[in-house]
Amino acid sequence: MQRKAGVLALVLALALAGCGEKTDDSEPEQTPTLGACRVLTPEDVAQPSNNTSVVECAEPHTAETFAIGELPATFDDADYDDPDLGAWAYKTCSRAFMSFLGADESLVMRTVVSWAWFRPSEKAWDDGARWYRCDVVGGGEQTKEYVELPETAKGLLTGRIGDQWMVCADGPTVSGSVKVPCTEPHEWRAVTTISIGDEKDTYPGDRLVEVTTRDYCSKSVWAWLNYPVDYDYGYTWFHEAEWDAGNRRSVCWAKTDL
Repeated sequence: MQRKAGVLALVLALALAGCGEKTDDSEPEQTPTLGACRVLTPEDVAQPSNNTSVVECAEPHTAETFAIGELPATFDDADYDDPDLGAWAYKTCSRAFMSFLGADESLVMRTVVSWAWFRPSEKAWDDGARWYRCDVVGGGEQTKEYVELPETAKGLLTGRIGDQWMVCADGPTVSGSVKVPCTEPHEWRAVTTISIGDEKDTYPGDRLVEVTTRDYCSKSVWAWLNYPVDYDYGYTWFHEAEWDAGNRRSVCWAKTDL
C-alpha cells in the first residue's frame, strides 16, 4: 500500500513569558482577582506583567483569570527573569488550565485557546511582590488575533466540543502557518498527540524526540484518516528548553479540510 507522508516540524513555543501591555507606573498596580476578564492581544505576549483594565465578563473579552496565588518562598530572592520561575509557572498553570477547561493534556494541546501567566511589574518585584496570575486566552502560538471567549471558559472543553475551539493551520505546511479555529478555512488539523517521556526523565535528545514523534504521527494520522492510500501529515515537537519547562508531548497534524 502506497502512502504519501509529508514530514513537517515545528518547535513548540511555550507561553512562559506571560502577556499584556506594559504596566503604566503612574497607575496603581492591580493585584490578581480570580475570574477577572480582560481584552488582551497577541502583541501583548512578550510582556511579563500586565496591568490592563478589567472588563465585565458578559462583555467581549479575550482573557479570563483562572488561577492566582503567591509564589513559593524559594523565589523570595530570585531574579525577575529566573528560568526556574518560568518552569514552575508552566507546571502550575498547565495543570490548573486542564482542570479549568475540563480536558486532558492531549486535548488542551489541540485547542485554539491557550494560557499565559503574569508576575508583578519589575518595580513591584524589587519591592517584594511575589504573586502570579494565569489567564486563559483566545489563541495561541502564531495566532494573529484572539477570538472572544464565552462569559466564562470554565468547562469549555467538556462534552461535545465545537470546531470553533479546536486548532487548525492555514498554510502549505504546518511550520509557520497561521493557527486558526477549525471553523475557518484551513489545510491542517491537530488530531492526536504523543507523550515522549515522564516528568522525571532526562531529555533524550533532539533526534530521538523528532524520530519518535514522526513515526507515531505517521501511523496515528493514517488511522485517524481511516487508512487512505495517500495522505499527508505533519508534526510539532519540542527541544530541550521546552522539556526543561515541563512539556513532554508532541502534536500530530492531518492535512484535511474537514
